[in-house]
Amino acid sequence: MLYKSGNSYSINSCETIEVFYDIRTDLDKLKYAAHITKIINDITTENQNTYKVLQLYLNTLYMISETDKDLSLINSIFTLRLLSIIGFRPIIDECRNCKSKDELKYFSFKDSGLKCKTCGVQDKGAIEINVTTKDAIKYIILADSKKIFSFEVPKDSVKELEIISKIYLEDKLEREYKL
Repeated sequence: MLYKSGNSYSINSCETIEVFYDIRTDLDKLKYAAHITKIINDITTENQNTYKVLQLYLNTLYMISETDKDLSLINSIFTLRLLSIIGFRPIIDECRNCKSKDELKYFSFKDSGLKCKTCGVQDKGAIEINVTTKDAIKYIILADSKKIFSFEVPKDSVKELEIISKIYLEDKLEREYKL
């Protein structure tokens, strides 16, 4: 039950729908849940329509709490999707420089998206990624919100996604986030 007081709302009473109990019993899960909560608090303000952000946040908390999925992968998926929702969607269908759709092997932080092999080598801030990582980035950005966590990737791609999501988040939000 909410009530309005001036320009803000206060909670009078509430009923819990989901408590995400397993987050409280595992320190690693708690650490990741606290990390995404910090990011959510930084990007949202009161009276802002954040339905998609809330949906992503709740789905991510559910995945952290109720599954044994790699927490680094969950965090990377959350981060890349969140940045896409709030207006920092990377260009993933063509090279940011030459518009080529072939051999997209680099992720450019400076140009916010994928680059082909030729253009990526020239970009000192771009990192080379494997095909699985590129496909995972595309899936994270384009998939239906209910299916966003329904894929697996090898450990090397999880590491690449972790690096990309961390650097991209800190670059776009101009803030450092420790996990």
